[in-house]
Amino acid sequence: MFIHPLLWRVFNVLFPQNNITKTSELSLKSDYHLFKQGVRPEWEDIQNKNGGKWAYQFKDRRATVPIDDLWLNVMLAAIGETLEADDAKEVMGVVVNVRKAFYRIGVWTRTTGGKGGNKDTLMEIGKRFKEVLKLPSRENVEFSGHTESALSGSTRAKAKFMV
Repeated sequence: MFIHPLLWRVFNVLFPQNNITKTSELSLKSDYHLFKQGVRPEWEDIQNKNGGKWAYQFKDRRATVPIDDLWLNVMLAAIGETLEADDAKEVMGVVVNVRKAFYRIGVWTRTTGGKGGNKDTLMEIGKRFKEVLKLPSRENVEFSGHTESALSGSTRAKAKFMV
């Protein structure tokens, strides 16, 4: 039986004897990234520059958010390729950000649903991402393009789509 090396790394998050710090124990302004091989977690990467990200910010409840479990589930969904249809090839990677007042988890995509992309595919990724996060229906995950975020000077550009 073959087990992908990335799965072993994620699996080790579950056990305290590993060297990976839990997300909940990271210092402020820390990030974890898990991207496809050859893709850098940067807007400028050739494979990301025309893309965007689905994101959800856990605000005002940082102490009560089960971030370690949520981040593990998002990583497993990315590795298991359950965030998108088999032929979509849209998800580039996942990221978690630790900030003073919140945690943010995101799914980076290759396109924004415009040129060379498919809005329906992006919307499906957003729905699956929301399910993995186990969010109630009243909460929304938001999608914004990397270009729009760069132009706004913030990682929090106005949402292009919401689910």
